Amino acid sequence: MTHSSAPRHLAIIGGLGRLAGADLHGKLLRTLAARGATGRYRVTFEQSRYERGAGTGAEPALIGGRKLYLYDSMELLEQCRADGVLLPCFISHTFLDELQAELHVPVLNMMTALARHLDDAGPRRLGVLCTSYVRERGLFERYFGAATLLYPSDETQAGCVLPAMYGDDGVLAGHAGGAALERLHRACEDLLAQGAELIVPGASEIAVLAGALRERGLPVVDSHQVYVDHALAHHEGQRPPAFKLGIIGGIGPAATVDFMQKIIRNTSAERDQDHIRLIVDHNPQIPDRTANLVGQGADPTLALYSACKRLEANGAALIAMPCNTAHAYVARLQPGLSVPIVNMLSETVRHIGEHCAGHATVGLLATTGTVDSGVYHEAARGAAFELIVPDAAHQALVMEAIYGKLGVKAGHVDGACREQLLRALAHLAERGATVVILGCTELPLLLPEHPAYEAGGRAVVLLDPTAILARRCVALSAGAGG
Repeated sequence: MTHSSAPRHLAIIGGLGRLAGADLHGKLLRTLAARGATGRYRVTFEQSRYERGAGTGAEPALIGGRKLYLYDSMELLEQCRADGVLLPCFISHTFLDELQAELHVPVLNMMTALARHLDDAGPRRLGVLCTSYVRERGLFERYFGAATLLYPSDETQAGCVLPAMYGDDGVLAGHAGGAALERLHRACEDLLAQGAELIVPGASEIAVLAGALRERGLPVVDSHQVYVDHALAHHEGQRPPAFKLGIIGGIGPAATVDFMQKIIRNTSAERDQDHIRLIVDHNPQIPDRTANLVGQGADPTLALYSACKRLEANGAALIAMPCNTAHAYVARLQPGLSVPIVNMLSETVRHIGEHCAGHATVGLLATTGTVDSGVYHEAARGAAFELIVPDAAHQALVMEAIYGKLGVKAGHVDGACREQLLRALAHLAERGATVVILGCTELPLLLPEHPAYEAGGRAVVLLDPTAILARRCVALSAGAGG
């Protein structure tokens, strides 16, 4: 967001350390007031309770709980449309990339703020006051690789730094002075004796006392003020979400699994993380599409639409429906959606134009609902081929292969259902079809895609719209950076 009529919304997560969160919040408000910018910002202070656990070395065992706590807090702020989140916690910055990967709202990076600030200041010998966990994780080394980093001696760390934070009279216990301040003073002297030019608080509890330490003449950076200045100067905006493909599943169930397998098979990947993120709303209770289109069956429009909206709400960039017949409802669904449904029928017609040029007659094997709705004929309008469908007797064979007691929807992939489908295929080939669309997503389970299948005395190209849709979704994901 830039300077417009709507205020920029910044949020602070303050529950990890109450004094630390309050210190950052106060500095943000005072800075806004000093700049006359209060009216241009909305500030939210999220102060949920976080149970850290006792002891100075509790971080490794509890880090998983800290991650979940922060995710819940940030997801809430994301729903509140925060433009940026400030996180006054160095421990949490050790896994900031993990958090950010799951969120759209940008988490403003306190380490980046310090790195930019200290790069301007120019010192090369930096003293760091932080928890043992932050030091072990090498957080400062990630951002200050060119600087000489100095840490307190083991004795000073154990006797001064950790008690100043975690002790009964430390900052986490609510004490912002007294013994905690004295201990940190001694820790600063340790760093200065090692040759530190500047001292950087690497724990927000220590940043709370930065001002008091500076008043004693110690060269301590106010990490929280640097963080505030950085947040006000850098407008990162919402992060583009990682690509997610939404799938309306359950129409039918086996076809959904088949489609997902085709997505995986068509993705170039060397490891799990190279595959596309899928969000599947698998609802077999969506009313039967063919029963609605050819008879008095329940209307599936609302169920399909609600599935689309759930996928949309969960960040889907595209929606795929591995059901040919359901595409009869796309014209009703798409106007209410902010993400596109990848039209399997249109993609199949496009594929024929690109890969089957010169074939004058294309046959369609599909449910009676798909045939009667005319959706494939509409998709093929203007194409350089004639689209033909089986006669009534052979269409009845197709329906029996799909819906019969021994059909594919009943779990059968061989035997009578396959023979019925082959008879319908031969019928189309005898009428001149040299390309046949397997226009029900269950049919490729009986008869796979094939470049030259022998049927009716001639070679026929068998096309699997599910596979075509899968390949198209994979290509679109690559174009979106997925």
